[in-house]
Amino acid sequence: MGNHVKKMAAPIVIAVLLVLYYVGFFVVCMWIPVPVVLKFLLGLVPLLLAGVSIYVLVERILEIRSGEEDDLSQY
Repeated sequence: MGNHVKKMAAPIVIAVLLVLYYVGFFVVCMWIPVPVVLKFLLGLVPLLLAGVSIYVLVERILEIRSGEEDDLSQY
C-alpha cells in the first residue's frame, strides 16, 4: 500500500499545480478588457485543460492501483 502512495504523490502534485495555474489563468482572462463573449472563449480553454488534467490524474491513479504499470516494465 505504501508503494502506491509514493507513486501517486508526484502525479497528484503536478495535477494540483496545473489546475491552479489554469484556474488562475481563467481568472486573469476575466479581467481582460474585451467583450464578455471573447472573455469566456479565452477562459474556456484553460478550464477545459484543467478538466483534462483531472481526468488524466484519475486514469493514472487507477493504473497505479490496478498494478497495470508493472506490466509495462516487462518490455
